[in-house]
Amino acid sequence: MSATSTEAEPAHSERALYVLLLVVFINLVGFGIVIPLLPFYAKSLNAAPWQVTAMFSAYSFGQFFAEPFWGRLSDRIGRRPVLIITILANVLAYVALAFAPTIGVAFLVRLVGGFATGNISTIQGYMADVTPPARRAERMGLLGSAFGLGFVVGPFLGGILAHPGAGRLGYQIPLLAAAGLAAIAALGVFLFVKESRVSAPSHVAQPNRREVLDAALANPVVSRVLLITFVSTAAFSGMEAVFGLWTQARFNWGPQQVGLCFAVIGVVAAVGQGVLTGKMARRFGEPRVLTTGLCLIALSMALTPFSPSWVFVPLLVGLTAFGQSMVFPCVGALISRATPPDRQGATLGLNMASGSLARMIGPLAAGPLFGLTVGGPYWFGALLMLPAAYFGFRLVGQTKTAA
Repeated sequence: MSATSTEAEPAHSERALYVLLLVVFINLVGFGIVIPLLPFYAKSLNAAPWQVTAMFSAYSFGQFFAEPFWGRLSDRIGRRPVLIITILANVLAYVALAFAPTIGVAFLVRLVGGFATGNISTIQGYMADVTPPARRAERMGLLGSAFGLGFVVGPFLGGILAHPGAGRLGYQIPLLAAAGLAAIAALGVFLFVKESRVSAPSHVAQPNRREVLDAALANPVVSRVLLITFVSTAAFSGMEAVFGLWTQARFNWGPQQVGLCFAVIGVVAAVGQGVLTGKMARRFGEPRVLTTGLCLIALSMALTPFSPSWVFVPLLVGLTAFGQSMVFPCVGALISRATPPDRQGATLGLNMASGSLARMIGPLAAGPLFGLTVGGPYWFGALLMLPAAYFGFRLVGQTKTAA
């Protein structure tokens, strides 16, 4: 007997879902506030360039270990306490970063902050707990939409709050603002989100990480989805890492133009995931929508280096973002369908860990490729999409009977 109920959606579940979407939005606003300012804040601590990039990698490294851990824990003790713990830890991480005395301490704080932020799989698990299978892609799309909107608002707000002329204080103000937003998110969970799962009895053994991984690799649907997540995220993150360098080399762009283009990514992703992907998934099925998204990413990445003018760049970047917006919700929905309720948090966490590993590897591969030829990372990313699309196509026949 499942500890969850997906046949009906009581009013408190609907309210909790919207609170969780707001939580994700607020968290991503805080994340977006910090990311554009981080290199400049690191320089105020006399950081070398390699130390700046290491701070970015430290965050993903922390998330890599965190997502499966928090996902398994939420399967055992419930989603709500894990969300409250991780969001409050995020508050402390922002405050600690604001007052870090050295770059070494800042690096450690980013590592811990990445671990504390690894709760997306827990939110996905909550959504799967209270959502009928037929609507899961739509709900995962709303989650991705909250991601996109937060990533648009965050950098804009960070730019308003930052005052470089004030030295370190000018960067501490946005960090403390991010901490305040995270505290509001924790309060929202505490007040409005009810538990979606019954805690597992203490005598019931929970699977360890190796057991979860073995079960995922043995599952023909989950194993292919994990590969799709890894390959597509590596390609997309590699593109993001060199985008500023590529646009500067081709069109002499600066931070303002690059920032506007990333805003395009956020808006397209928000609309695609929040409005279109769920409807397409209900009509055509998650595997077909997923495969189409991967093909769009491959096409846009292959064409981007041939842009004859800067005018085409936002269009091609928007096409890439739209393809990605079709991938994320379908991945979450497919995993939730193919995984037992008592392992959904752990398996979704494993998928998020796969994405975190890809976000570490993708930029590392893109750098040398850019050194060989400026279009190298894009063409390599397009090639990576081909096996990913093949894996997506293979899922079509395996998930027809999902209810």
